[in-house]
Amino acid sequence: MNKKLRVGLLFGGRSGEHEVSLTSAASILGALDPSKYEVVPIGITREGRWVAGSAADRLLPAVLEDGKPVTASVDPTMPQLIPLDSPSLAARPSGPRVPPDEARLDVIFPVLHGTFGEDGTVQGLLELAGIPYVGAGVLASAAGMDKDVMKKLFRDAGLPIVKWVLVLRSDWEKDLEGVRRLVEKQLRYPLFVKPANLGSSVGISKVHHRREFPAAMDLAAQYDRKILVEKGLEAREIECSVLGNDRPEASVPGEVVPVNEFYDYEAKYVKEGSELIIPAKLRAQQTERVRDLAVRAFQAIDCAGMARVDLLLDRKSGKIYVNEINTIPGFTSISMYPKLWEATGLPYPQLLDRLIELALERQREKMRTQYTYTPSLR
Repeated sequence: MNKKLRVGLLFGGRSGEHEVSLTSAASILGALDPSKYEVVPIGITREGRWVAGSAADRLLPAVLEDGKPVTASVDPTMPQLIPLDSPSLAARPSGPRVPPDEARLDVIFPVLHGTFGEDGTVQGLLELAGIPYVGAGVLASAAGMDKDVMKKLFRDAGLPIVKWVLVLRSDWEKDLEGVRRLVEKQLRYPLFVKPANLGSSVGISKVHHRREFPAAMDLAAQYDRKILVEKGLEAREIECSVLGNDRPEASVPGEVVPVNEFYDYEAKYVKEGSELIIPAKLRAQQTERVRDLAVRAFQAIDCAGMARVDLLLDRKSGKIYVNEINTIPGFTSISMYPKLWEATGLPYPQLLDRLIELALERQREKMRTQYTYTPSLR
């Protein structure tokens, strides 16, 4: 009988998407096959403390409140969770060490949306620890989170993107009118103003007239030092899920028809009425174009495991633009990423199996890489 894989489900976090993370993680916890996996919920509180529950814990908010304080080992010879009150933190004799079973983790499934989780920080910790993990690596996570860097990579890969202007918070606070003149010289209203590093449409505003511009900039500046100002299009919002490592595949596309003017946080998670159309009502040629652009966007940032690519279909010109990529997409019951794969023929539980397989596959590929060099002496 095969031993169950011990999966660390990492959720919560310090970002503005903390609550979304809990909802996504609860969906995953309920769908992972208990005959294959022993799931260890690992929560990160809003303050950044790591706490772990037991495999029997099913209520994730309770884990955040009552879980045992832990830290992740950065010793790659012994991937594990270490209770902070454990004698395992004390010095031990040298030699082979075998972690106790309750500390062993075969793979981590991060469900951390936004800053300090989706941006490469946690991925860097897991790389040091030598623990396989689901999803993008350090580089792709960081690039996918920073919309300015992401767009530059898309541009260099020849992908169609809407025009944008980057504004630093310090420049905005120093010279409000000068920044507005700079933006208006390059872009026409309507505009979208966004924090460069955040997700779930937090801090995003649609600016119809110049009088709305200052409030939108002030809101975005609360969430990041880099602010993205984009040309606004009258567009259909198309989404496509991507799955794989070196040879990624795209799902059927879907379309979001938001209850609000655009797909903001309220339309995504609070207000009822947004419509998800799966598959999107596109011509065959448009469908193939969307899927091709989604895979190319995935490859442009060297992504791995999973991503949801958001695209814009201009209602006037019919041109399709790549808007952004989400390296840890939502996994709630209404999230597009799993729904698109289900419509493509891959049900939710099997999708989770595949993501874990891809994480282990990627770890095996890393193990083939030699990290030390001994010069030959003649």
